[in-house]
Amino acid sequence: MGTELSRDDIFAAIGEALGCATEIALQYFRTAVPVDVKNDSTPVTLADREIEQRIRELLGRRFPECGVLGEEQGHSEGSGGTWVIDPIDGTKSFLLGNPLFGCLLGFVHNGKVEAGGLAMPALSENWIAGNGRATELNGKRVQTRNCTKLVEAALLTSSPDFFTETERARFEQVSRQVRYRRFGGDCYTYAMLAGGWCDLVVESSLFPFDYLPLVPIVEQAGGVISDWQGNPLGLDSGHQVIAAATQSLHEMAVSILDR
Repeated sequence: MGTELSRDDIFAAIGEALGCATEIALQYFRTAVPVDVKNDSTPVTLADREIEQRIRELLGRRFPECGVLGEEQGHSEGSGGTWVIDPIDGTKSFLLGNPLFGCLLGFVHNGKVEAGGLAMPALSENWIAGNGRATELNGKRVQTRNCTKLVEAALLTSSPDFFTETERARFEQVSRQVRYRRFGGDCYTYAMLAGGWCDLVVESSLFPFDYLPLVPIVEQAGGVISDWQGNPLGLDSGHQVIAAATQSLHEMAVSILDR
């Protein structure tokens, strides 16, 4: 994988971590879980904090030389690559009893996302992919649809509220040309694209921990994922993300979003 860590160790850690995340998430899902409001006005629950702490402890034992970037505890530096954690992506969905929340873990080395995993605890789904490993859903290989035209595409985004006024106008230019558009889904929209159920995801107001673990899941299923300018995603990428089922569909959408 181009790292000092073995591929088997990385994927084993992702599997173990997502198993822990699933156990904790389901313990609190649809209960009166304690919740606080962070400085950015977004919610954080006891489940978020416990999941990230458990994964950090696991990674610290297995890979003490690595850094960790997590949503709740920030960035700790390391020399052997960086693990990226989003303990609960879709905390508002989690709080509302909506099953479309996920737990994300990815590994970045030399600026490239080498492996990523997504657990959907309430759906009993585990998605995993990486350099040298095709995208799998519960151990079964999946792939994107061969959609090459906007007029035939199904587009998803988590919420129109996440766009600025300028971004919303560009999103509308894209979405007016597609066959279907739907709102909602958080991280699961990228899994739906990887699984061949939708063709385009356009989002903003994101952070690296929201999308980096999803990069291999999209790419190893045959899709393309980048920022709105078409640049690869990394630890220093911004808030805008686009994912597409095919290269040609990606190019069409980027040509509109990057105006």
